[in-house]
Amino acid sequence: MAYGIERYLNVRSAHGASMSPDGELAFLLNTTGVPQVWTLGGPGEWPTQRTFFEERVTFVSYSPERPELVFSMDEGGDERAQLFGLDPDGTITALTDRPDAKHRWGGWSHDGERFAFAANRRDEAVFDVYTQGRTETGEDAELVHEGDGWLTVGGFSPDNDRLLVSESHSSFDQDLHIFDLDSGAMTHLTPHEGDVRFRSAAWGPDGDALYLVTDRDADTLFLARLDLASRDIETVVEGGAWNVDGLALDDETGRLVYSRNVEGYTELAVGELAGERGTAIEEFPTPDLPDGVAGDVSFEDGADRFAVTTTGRRDNANVHVIDVATGASERWTAAATAGIPRERFRAPELIRFESFDGREIPAFLSLPADPVAGGTPVVVDIHGGPESQRRPSFSPVTQYLLDRGYAVFEPNVRGSSGYGKAYTHLDDVERRMDSVADIEAGVAWLAEHPVVDSDRVAAMGGSYGGFMVLACLTEYPELWAAGVDVVGIASFVTFLENTGEWRRELREAEYGSLAEDRDFLESVSPISSAERIAAPLFVLHGANDPRVPVSEAEAIVETAREQGVPVEKLIFEDEGHGFTKLENRIEAYTRIAAFLDQHV
Repeated sequence: MAYGIERYLNVRSAHGASMSPDGELAFLLNTTGVPQVWTLGGPGEWPTQRTFFEERVTFVSYSPERPELVFSMDEGGDERAQLFGLDPDGTITALTDRPDAKHRWGGWSHDGERFAFAANRRDEAVFDVYTQGRTETGEDAELVHEGDGWLTVGGFSPDNDRLLVSESHSSFDQDLHIFDLDSGAMTHLTPHEGDVRFRSAAWGPDGDALYLVTDRDADTLFLARLDLASRDIETVVEGGAWNVDGLALDDETGRLVYSRNVEGYTELAVGELAGERGTAIEEFPTPDLPDGVAGDVSFEDGADRFAVTTTGRRDNANVHVIDVATGASERWTAAATAGIPRERFRAPELIRFESFDGREIPAFLSLPADPVAGGTPVVVDIHGGPESQRRPSFSPVTQYLLDRGYAVFEPNVRGSSGYGKAYTHLDDVERRMDSVADIEAGVAWLAEHPVVDSDRVAAMGGSYGGFMVLACLTEYPELWAAGVDVVGIASFVTFLENTGEWRRELREAEYGSLAEDRDFLESVSPISSAERIAAPLFVLHGANDPRVPVSEAEAIVETAREQGVPVEKLIFEDEGHGFTKLENRIEAYTRIAAFLDQHV
């Protein structure tokens, strides 16, 4: 039996869990078409839907003391998230009624009386730090620190008198600060030169140290302890060949979960801080979880258990609860597969191909159940970022394409994260097009594969991946039967000029600056070479996109049509950087499927 794209897009996702003081689970589930808040008392119980909005809910967090929740929601994908309180009786209170500003959750105080957040209310280009009482309205939030960049609050100290604050200079360069709520002093903890990541930071149990992952003086991320008195950074878990890329720490018990990214797959480790200085870990049994990607860890009170979201190529996202002492895992949520048997889902093969400079580029190759020798069409699906990474999580679109007889090829070209610091910088500024050349090498590898029809290869990607699609079509027009650009960049110049004020400086650190690199940015922008596009092109975008403005889509469509390129365009008025509403996703991917069937 064949399943249509609408059925695949109805495969559900349960994720982003938070555990209440009494062990109840709150999580996000998209049964209604967009993620909403649901709660669940235990495995196998029927969940209760707690919010009923037409817009997506982006996170949920239980109070550490009471059965109340805070969640966030934007409007039409504009990413200007507002915070809301949800009481046990279902009452919803708008906590930050400032729809012109972006609010970023910073965590509860340990007594549940206050919470913190960062917001760009005062100046769209910068984030300030606020604290607020749980019962107050947004107008009563207290501005406690005026920032001058991209600040994120990382949580209250164990005694509630300080805040951990992270400052991002780029995707690969951060700093950590401690803000004293009584004195108003902001203390810089991590002075450094060059790009250094300080991520996933959390308070230690006594409030005298932070635990974090960093790549200071290393190529890969490792788990470290930062002493607040001496500022010394001591290694707790070496990075080695693969990044330690995530950390969750309970600051009352010292129990922790950290993850290692091995070829895109998550390896979780569970333990408890040990030793005189807390630089050793007493390891607990490894949880038994499906192969794939795991994250969004939330400890229950006492840290005897934690919730974690897992997803794999053959497993849609669900929340498991893990017993810390034994490693026993139990799936609590039952996100449906829309009646599609799980054995229908296909797993990828991890391969490597040689690029133009002899470098080995990793990629996932998924083949349909019955590939046709020498006649199987391929979709080259390119991730965004550019410093993102294609990982083996569940994708209904990928599974639909495989069911339709397409192969799917997902390269992690140079510039992708997950393979060390040096690899992420191989596409910086003047080396931007080297990553596009990696795609050409990948298509050459595909052409030698025994089942692939090299005359039927399409490029598809979103955001920066959309730029890559357009760049592939302009740089190597002879390779492609079609291209699908979703919320992609057509011109780095107009993109940087028009992206959200709060994002421009971070993006210039990756792509190059308008002041110093304008000529180069114009030269590598696909719109400057649109006359070279030969393949049919489908461009999709959200009108409210704050990251890549919809004007990028309008410009490439108009320019390509002037060159005689067959172009289709689809703009959603109620979406932003990507498509979250089910009815829009169905329309978008139905159109994409028809476009690929016609041209590939």
